[in-house]
Amino acid sequence: MTRSSGEKRQNRSAERPVRRKSEFKAERPVRQKSAFKAERPVRQEAAFETERQPAEAGSLDRLEGRNPIFEAMRAGRSINKLWIQKREGKPDPVLTRLMNQVKATGVPILEVDRQVLDQMSETHAHQGVIAQLAAHEYADLDELVASIGERGEVPFLLILDELKESYNLGSVLRIADAAGVHGVVIPKRRSVGLDASVGKASAGAMEYVPVCRVTNISQTIETLKEKGFWITGTDASADLDYHEADWSGPLAILIGSEESGLSPVLKKHCDFLVSIPMQGHVNSLNAAVATGIVVFEAAKQRRQNLNRQV
Repeated sequence: MTRSSGEKRQNRSAERPVRRKSEFKAERPVRQKSAFKAERPVRQEAAFETERQPAEAGSLDRLEGRNPIFEAMRAGRSINKLWIQKREGKPDPVLTRLMNQVKATGVPILEVDRQVLDQMSETHAHQGVIAQLAAHEYADLDELVASIGERGEVPFLLILDELKESYNLGSVLRIADAAGVHGVVIPKRRSVGLDASVGKASAGAMEYVPVCRVTNISQTIETLKEKGFWITGTDASADLDYHEADWSGPLAILIGSEESGLSPVLKKHCDFLVSIPMQGHVNSLNAAVATGIVVFEAAKQRRQNLNRQV
């Protein structure tokens, strides 16, 4: 007899109750990758439905701000054209250095009035320079997970559900880069994509953190589980304090939207949910702030586990 999805979830919950860090230490000591696979079998044929293509037409044909452009060049992206603010009075040493680096590559440089840059700007914070370059490509999730394994590293991913603010996505990419997250997964629909505002908010981190765009977050989560990942979500009503959770092993942290957090459907896909205890009058945090708190706790534990294995 076929079991309902509710019965399956109840059975899975009974088999794998939510455990705190202290309990994990007793029954799940720091494990090698092979031990994790033995505990949660990996289906080699499992594959993701991802897109490997440039961002939407025109969405990232321009990059604004000094640091994002410097980081794009350092990451090896080719600039096609540079608009730079005309000199007024004493030369700006940073703009001069940027202009000299671009000029050395033979790229056309247009010196224009600030008003021209203001009209071109999508971020309203161009800092006197805008670059035109090839659209940023999304990474392939299958290839990303495979490359992490080939390097002998334990996968650490972020999944963002319906994050709509460019500033938040850019900030999350900056956090991911600083914390050593291997990649960020976003949905194709109802989510901000890679654009000039995200690039500016990320302060250049967008050039270094792979971003994978998928057609269905729920299916992606289940495929990650088949590949041996544990899925944890953030939820203000969860009983488990994020400090007490075990963040070891192949891991994907699921972050909800700015307005409503994780949807009930996605919560059911999580192996466990964590909350961030708060003592003030406002009982919610900005999505990027909450991400930073949880991700750096996970990164700290994972670093400690790695040091114990050495």
